[in-house]
Amino acid sequence: MATRPTEALAESPSTPAPGDSYVQSFARGLEVIRSFSAQAPSQTLSEVADRAGLTRAGARRILLTLQTLGYVVTDGRQFRLTPRILDLGFAYLSSMPIWNLAEPVMESLVEQVKESCSAAALDGTDIVYVMRVPTHKIMRISLGVGSRLPAYCTAMGRMLLADLPVDEVVERLRRSEIRALTKHTITDTETLLARIAQARKQGWCLVNQELEEGLIALAAPLVNRAGRTVAALNISGQVNRTTAKVMQETMLPALLAATREMSRLLEMQKG
Repeated sequence: MATRPTEALAESPSTPAPGDSYVQSFARGLEVIRSFSAQAPSQTLSEVADRAGLTRAGARRILLTLQTLGYVVTDGRQFRLTPRILDLGFAYLSSMPIWNLAEPVMESLVEQVKESCSAAALDGTDIVYVMRVPTHKIMRISLGVGSRLPAYCTAMGRMLLADLPVDEVVERLRRSEIRALTKHTITDTETLLARIAQARKQGWCLVNQELEEGLIALAAPLVNRAGRTVAALNISGQVNRTTAKVMQETMLPALLAATREMSRLLEMQKG
């Protein structure tokens, strides 16, 4: 996982400088938590410091604080997160009861189309999975709540970007690490902007094998009372059993019906 020193982050134009409205020590603590991943579930002090862009002394103080609070354990050399860290992530889900109400809708959709269904929100240049109802394992990537994928090459990502002003879409694409993940991945900015504009106009988005060979996904927006997209819902499958044409003709109506129902539930929740 690529990291930058915290001092450099503080100087970035897009990151607030330390001051009354920016607590640098807290930001550093979050960088330490983010340094743990599926690729690095257990780390030494030096590895944490390197991944978080901190000195060993700074990383040690944060790790010991997290250990005292019960978010980290150590055997004296290796550090790892504890299940308590899930409290931080699930605070987001519990603060938005719509997801509890939406789960039966997603389960019904999966039963109807016989494909996996996921919901995601936009975070910077990525999408973050907030709910997933699988049917079969269709990806080499292991996905679950909290998983992140690039927005530019995913159906949900383009659908979420479509809700933003064009200048902001351009800026997020500029900050994205755009690269060809497959031979089908669109990497040209103008073409991406055109696909995002198309998704905005038609109210749904289909991405065919741009994230992973063989993977096809169809997404539609979850819209709040103000008409803004708060999340996206998708159906994903394999092209060897579900072509783009079949997905659009047979699954799109069910997906749009599900997002309308979820949007209705969202309005009721707010009302």
